[in-house]
Amino acid sequence: MPSAPVRVILPGMLRDLVGGVSEIEVESPADSQTVAQLLDRAFAEHRVLDGKVRDERGQIRRHVKVFVNGEDATRGDGVGTPVPAGARVHIINAVSGG
Repeated sequence: MPSAPVRVILPGMLRDLVGGVSEIEVESPADSQTVAQLLDRAFAEHRVLDGKVRDERGQIRRHVKVFVNGEDATRGDGVGTPVPAGARVHIINAVSGG
């Protein structure tokens, strides 16, 4: 029985880079996956997104937040955070200004 896919929801700023795609559906492997593995799969066809979300070390950029089912992965294990099948993963860019 296949596992439920993970939905990666993109903010408007990143949608503009990939022709307006608002979310990317990623098939879940039989075993668990991490945020890093999920992003590898999600960005395979949209390489431009990877540099906007992760730095040269593969870590989530300081101005980006990644939420797995509402939990801030950047406050926990970062790219090592487990992502269960069927999860909703939101990528959010920090907003600054004054």
